[in-house]
Amino acid sequence: MNRRMGTRLVWAVLAGAAADLAGLGLIAAAAWLITRAAEQPPLAALSVAIVATRAFATSKGVFRYAERLTGHDVALRAQAGTRERLYDALIAPRGSGHGGADLLSRMVDDTDAVQDLLVRCLLPATAAGVTGLAAVVIGLTLLPAAALVLLAGLVAAGVLLPLWTSAAARRWSARIAPARAALAGRVADLVHGSADLAAYGANERALGQARAADEALAALERRQARVHAAALAGGTLVQGLTVAAIVLLAQNAGVGSVGTAVLALTALVSFEPVLPLAAAGERMAGITAAIRRLREVRSAAPAVAEPAAPVAPPSGPLTVEVDDLVVRHGERTAVDGVSLRLTPGRRVAVVGPSGAGKSTLLAALMRLVEPASGTMRVNGVDLAALPGDDVRAMMTGLTQDPYIFQTTLRDNLRLAGPEADEEGLLRAVREARLDGWVERTGWDAELGEDGRTVSGGQLQRLALARALLYDPPVLLLDEPAEALDEETADRLMADLLDVTRDRTTLLVTHRLRGLELVDEVVVMEEGRVVQRGHHDELVAVPGYYRDLWESEVLTRR
Repeated sequence: MNRRMGTRLVWAVLAGAAADLAGLGLIAAAAWLITRAAEQPPLAALSVAIVATRAFATSKGVFRYAERLTGHDVALRAQAGTRERLYDALIAPRGSGHGGADLLSRMVDDTDAVQDLLVRCLLPATAAGVTGLAAVVIGLTLLPAAALVLLAGLVAAGVLLPLWTSAAARRWSARIAPARAALAGRVADLVHGSADLAAYGANERALGQARAADEALAALERRQARVHAAALAGGTLVQGLTVAAIVLLAQNAGVGSVGTAVLALTALVSFEPVLPLAAAGERMAGITAAIRRLREVRSAAPAVAEPAAPVAPPSGPLTVEVDDLVVRHGERTAVDGVSLRLTPGRRVAVVGPSGAGKSTLLAALMRLVEPASGTMRVNGVDLAALPGDDVRAMMTGLTQDPYIFQTTLRDNLRLAGPEADEEGLLRAVREARLDGWVERTGWDAELGEDGRTVSGGQLQRLALARALLYDPPVLLLDEPAEALDEETADRLMADLLDVTRDRTTLLVTHRLRGLELVDEVVVMEEGRVVQRGHHDELVAVPGYYRDLWESEVLTRR
């Protein structure tokens, strides 16, 4: 939190405390005014109390408005800052192990906890403490014994009760969180697996399991609600007993009716900012857990360390050189001593079975994983000396699992070129052979989240158009025909090899059809390069490549 926000927080705390003090003063002045007026004194004796009552009533509203305005401003700024830092932490690939719904929960629900920490916990607790202290001071001036009773009641309602609700919330959260996750999983199965459930007549069984999960969660939440209700009832009981005890003490001590009324009503009002602290204690358990989860994401070490003294990226046509590269995933060696050279305009294909290390090689070139040894250079500059963003600006392209956002076709393309005009967009879709689809649907067609409204071929071609629009100096393509049928995959590969002519390209694929057009084929097995050369050379000699080629030819007959 910067100095400016710290100052605003102080003003919010002071405004909240002033509002509660004004409320306390209003009740004390009103109690004195009413009881004193019942004795029918001269009007002049009541004038100060009348003015004070009006002043306290007006200032309470003003201070409360200022507290809400300033407090929420600070809370929302803190929440925005937390989200910004979290987004920054997620830009660079990290080894946190968090993803999917868990990461979404941390980004949305957990960041909301920052706002609750200020608005529902810190500001009310501070205001309650100041108000309680002022009420005790008033009690000391009128009847010290009453002040001690009031202090005991405030401690019970404002400290002991929140500690109990916080401990109870932690216990219940440990049971409710798995139950809520189980229900979410059942609902996801019903939504995404509805077709399969209907096809196999499993709807009723799946619905029954979802209902059972819902009932289990509802039962736990009802029990948790009882804790909240018990805390509210306990606070109200402490408030009533404290006020009753103070009245009895005042009467036994011979305090007049005016003093007794002031003591009783002051004690009664001093509990108003204190009673919500039981709910704040309950919420605090969730807030601390949320902050801990956010710290886990932010403290996760980057998968690739940024250079301490980064150098400027090279310009002009790029030559990529990889020498004796080794990449490990834990104890397993994914890439073992791979070397290759990619000169401007040269196209190299990397083939091999699943798990051969092909995609890991691309990830290392994009600085998404840290190599154990070896060197990677661009125009003689070590990639380790370049910032990751600069590396990915030079070498990027089509990922193995492209993502389509829930927005228009135009905006999905402009992810790679925000400033692209209509001519640039049209050129990209033409090169990716998507112009016919665009003519039918239009640029403003809404695409479903994660490409659910497009076919597999359209998804890959849209991702290819995005890569072509970005137009990096070195185009990296990772399994562009993955999960497509034979006919669609053949057309896509043919078009891809056509549009990458004269482009510096590194293509990872398990399909050999059309690879006679590339300059070099590198064959990998178990992380090592076992063959390399032109397509015609490799099919002429025994080895993995020829075996795979012959198998592919046989399956097409």
